[in-house]
Amino acid sequence: MDLATVIGLVAGMICIVVPIIMGGDVTGFIDVKSIFIVLGGTIAGTLINYSLNQVIGVFKIVRNVFFQKPLDYSQMIVSLVGFADKARREGLLALEEDVDGVDDDFLKKGIQLVVDGTDPELVRNILETELSFIQDRHKAGAGILETMGALAPAFGMIGTLIGLVAMLASLDDPTTIGPSMAVALLTTLYGAVIANLLCIPTAGKLKVRSAEEMLLKEIMIEGILSIQSGDNPRIVEEKLKAFLDPQSREKVENIKSGNAAVSANG
Repeated sequence: MDLATVIGLVAGMICIVVPIIMGGDVTGFIDVKSIFIVLGGTIAGTLINYSLNQVIGVFKIVRNVFFQKPLDYSQMIVSLVGFADKARREGLLALEEDVDGVDDDFLKKGIQLVVDGTDPELVRNILETELSFIQDRHKAGAGILETMGALAPAFGMIGTLIGLVAMLASLDDPTTIGPSMAVALLTTLYGAVIANLLCIPTAGKLKVRSAEEMLLKEIMIEGILSIQSGDNPRIVEEKLKAFLDPQSREKVENIKSGNAAVSANG
């Protein structure tokens, strides 16, 4: 589970709920009509903008915000360098026995294409095409959440107008002014909270996740093509480390040192 997401969500809720509790009357901030206007309107507007399958699918995508494992670029580079070393010593066909042990489907497909003797340019085209479509799917998921983030405050404003109209229409009855004003103000509150604490930050985190995954897959593509071209493993390592920051490059060396120590002890 992504700790930063959980901490941010909990902290945001605390910053909203605690002042409400300190004010004394929590029930005054709960209004079913306001929730209905904002949530119902936001979902309705999103369904108009996107297909039903896309809207339903976004809830699966949101799970990545909380549960996606951190991507380890350094370990991936070490693995690719290992494949390059084996291919240089034993030939590309020797990698076929390692394909089934690869967990990542994208990397598995790339290695299999290399083992099958596919033209390097075709390998690049196939992998980059798949990368492009993965990126498009990620953009669609983030786009739905951004749309919801834009619609929620808008429907909050619509609820505010509804509440004000109801209040002005019944000024002669003082008992209706309070409920109408509650609808007017709470819809704006709900819309702002949904947009700024949930939808927009979640869309932003999905974009970060997407950028991280794209970087990992670009490393895979460069590594696969270097393996196919028969580059020296040291050259492959240096080429792939160029994608990383200094701290991650140091981690590559630490992983290699740890693997060497294990091999020596074994």
